[in-house]
Amino acid sequence: MMGPAHSLSGAAAWLGVGAAATAAGHEMPWPVLVVGALVCAGAALAPDLDHKSATISRAFGPLSRILCEIIDKLSAAVYKATKKPGDPRRSGGHRTLTHTWLWAVLIGTGFSALAVLGGRWAVLGILFVHMVLAVEGLLWRAARVSSDVLVWLLGATSAWILAGVLDKPGNGSGWLFTEPGQEYLWLGLPIVLGALVHDLGDALTVSGCPVLWPIPVGRRRWYPIGPPDFMRFRAGSWIELKILMPAFMLAGAAGGLTAVGVVG
Repeated sequence: MMGPAHSLSGAAAWLGVGAAATAAGHEMPWPVLVVGALVCAGAALAPDLDHKSATISRAFGPLSRILCEIIDKLSAAVYKATKKPGDPRRSGGHRTLTHTWLWAVLIGTGFSALAVLGGRWAVLGILFVHMVLAVEGLLWRAARVSSDVLVWLLGATSAWILAGVLDKPGNGSGWLFTEPGQEYLWLGLPIVLGALVHDLGDALTVSGCPVLWPIPVGRRRWYPIGPPDFMRFRAGSWIELKILMPAFMLAGAAGGLTAVGVVG
């Protein structure tokens, strides 16, 4: 799928988590609901770090373009080193390493550790990166015609304000993990979810997605899972734009309203 659809699906997924938490009697604090949805929307773009033409490659100027080139080469090397006889030969790394459940777990765990061990500035950095990505994904039309500096300023301002709200007692810095020193440990969860939602979205397309790696399937280790061929579509097709994106918007709205107790 394309960047905007990925971001919408990420936001909808976290709002759905909030709705499920409310239904189970463990209502999520509203700042965690809002911040989690935005972080998840941004994180849903991150697996495309292996693609130099993806939305994320433009998000941070030359830095993100260089990072995308590095991740592409790393992913291609990992594919070549671990492929089985049934896996085809390929030259690039797109839709390989960063499109797996293992990558999602590792990247989420890494950000959780960074948030806990790095303190406030680490949290601000994590929020800034994902706020910028959320703007690029959710507000793609405005972001495309705006300067990078304006998008970065919006991301930095949002990160500063949201961190200040979360830091207030009872607002969610210690949500889910309540022991001293575990503040913001939960921040990796929307990052894991965003990456997995991205993978599942790509699995719906013609090429599928090797989300199960490194678990082998038959003669392939990079097996592209997905629905039957007749249910798949091409990225950017009318199905994505006219059906899936409106569906993600409606699902997100329903999840958010349920999470805050307006419906349900």
